[in-house]
Amino acid sequence: MNRVWLVTGATSGFGRAITEAALAAGDVVVGAARCTDALSDLVAGRPDQVEALELDVTDTAAAESAVRDVVARHGRIDVLVNNAGRTHVGAFEETTDAELRALFDVHVLGPAALARAVLPHMRERRSGAIVQMSSMGGQMSFAGFSAYSGTKFALEGMSEALADEVRDFGIKVLIVEPGSFRTALFDTSRAGVSADSGVYAKVGQTRGAVAGGDGTQPGDPAKAAALILAALEDERTPLRLPLGDDGVSAVLGHLDDMREDIAPWEKRARATAFGD
Repeated sequence: MNRVWLVTGATSGFGRAITEAALAAGDVVVGAARCTDALSDLVAGRPDQVEALELDVTDTAAAESAVRDVVARHGRIDVLVNNAGRTHVGAFEETTDAELRALFDVHVLGPAALARAVLPHMRERRSGAIVQMSSMGGQMSFAGFSAYSGTKFALEGMSEALADEVRDFGIKVLIVEPGSFRTALFDTSRAGVSADSGVYAKVGQTRGAVAGGDGTQPGDPAKAAALILAALEDERTPLRLPLGDDGVSAVLGHLDDMREDIAPWEKRARATAFGD
């Protein structure tokens, strides 16, 4: 039986690539976005296989009704892909509460609302998958990305617990951690940017890298989408899937750095029980 996908942020980047890969596999895709015009070509070409859904993921109250409508039309949702998102660059000190909350709305609260909405249907059928599009920045971070990584760390922590909770119901959770891929993430017209006092030179370097990196990223979203589908089809779907040479290297390097950080303190850190 062909799967039914609900993909947020489906109009471009990973969302579009995953949508196209699922369609090529013969599946049905409901592509959700704030503005669905960019999906019109797919809808026109395959009206029985793809439909567009206008949805702002930050409107968490709309999540339940959106899922209910998709289930009513298609009978089920086999795969939820929480992909909608954007980047944000700014020093920790210079990122405002409003900027931070807005980013959490997109990357944490929106995906959480959609996951809560699909879970009863997946539990009842004892099958399904939730794909959380994170980033290598969900495992490690650096100057200028405190807010962005903060949201992705939160998404990953929640998703790791979710995976443990739903495994017995036959539901998979896949956290995807891309490195630098040729999407619109670094498009300066879409990236969030905090005010810059010029105090933090490293943040300035990050701003320059983001501004100059759009369109030159090495990663191919189509190849990433194919690997995501393969991971979901595997009997042992991984919890985390870093993508791209840079993404894999960054995540593995960070794990090595953590071990090096802990090792000199390990003996004393363990000896902190009563009586030690």
